[in-house]
Amino acid sequence: MQISDAEAVVMEVLWQRAPLAAEEVIAALRARDWAEPTIKTWLNRLLAKGAIAAERDGRRYLYRPLLQREAWVARQSEQFIGRVFEGRVAPLVAHFSERGQLSPQDIAELRRLIGEMGDD
Repeated sequence: MQISDAEAVVMEVLWQRAPLAAEEVIAALRARDWAEPTIKTWLNRLLAKGAIAAERDGRRYLYRPLLQREAWVARQSEQFIGRVFEGRVAPLVAHFSERGQLSPQDIAELRRLIGEMGDD
């Protein structure tokens, strides 16, 4: 399932606090200075794509995600690594390492993860 960058921002709100009414989603995105009709359009697009569900709650609808964040992140990551790094993770890590963009905490976490992989 493909969702746009703007739709992903709406999804983040729902992943964090669903279920929410449209007005609550709009309020959560107030800092972005997006128009209310635009946000409602994105909600409708996400509904049409099957990324979210809406259920009636009196005179309003409550929206909740059907697309799990973990599944979306996995798909986005795989697509990015496939497109930019030919499906390999090592060049991705090397890219950030060569540019000094890995903090000591990042390096420690990578070492820990690699160590855990060796335990299998």
